[in-house]
Amino acid sequence: MQFDFDTMSSAARFAFLTGAVVPRPIALITTLTPQGGCNAAPYTFFSIAGTEPPVVTVTVLPTPDGRMKDTGANILHTKEFVVNLVSEDLAAAMNLTCIDAPAGIDELALAGLAPAPSVKIKAPRIERSPISLECVLHTTVPLSPNQLIIVGRIVQAHARDDIVQDAREPVLDTNAMHLIGGMHGAKWYTRTSDLFAMDRPTWANWLREGNAKS
Repeated sequence: MQFDFDTMSSAARFAFLTGAVVPRPIALITTLTPQGGCNAAPYTFFSIAGTEPPVVTVTVLPTPDGRMKDTGANILHTKEFVVNLVSEDLAAAMNLTCIDAPAGIDELALAGLAPAPSVKIKAPRIERSPISLECVLHTTVPLSPNQLIIVGRIVQAHARDDIVQDAREPVLDTNAMHLIGGMHGAKWYTRTSDLFAMDRPTWANWLREGNAKS
């Protein structure tokens, strides 16, 4: 089947893309409001996007009534945020931070998630998150009214002690994180426990194994 994105509604495009591009890592983003309050919200339109400089990207969609979401507004004001990755034991709390609470509600407190101080920025991280990335605003890419891509430069990373296999490299025990990912629609998730490995090929080995064409 063919799908013409120029004629599809925004809801139809959302349904198609969230069903096609899976699994997606979840960024439970913590920010500070202009008044100094804490805000937390999960985003699956998120990824790492470079290492020099080290950056993440997060797309903030507008609210159902067209306003900019608090996360986007807070980042534009404070120029900083924390990406907290979500493990299985944080799934229910992460889901609760999606609630359509009125302005001024501290989603971390509502979900029973304890904040922990960051090192280089004022926005707190989530104490129980296996990985937290302190970010400062690098740039933004406007997409449409109150929808934008936020590019954040990572300035400090936190990893739970038990998942660090070698701090010199550093090598992380990915399996021990028990992360979850976003799947289709707005309610489906997956675990990351079913893994398999493949060595990257080299051209020399490819030829040595007799794959060269005459």
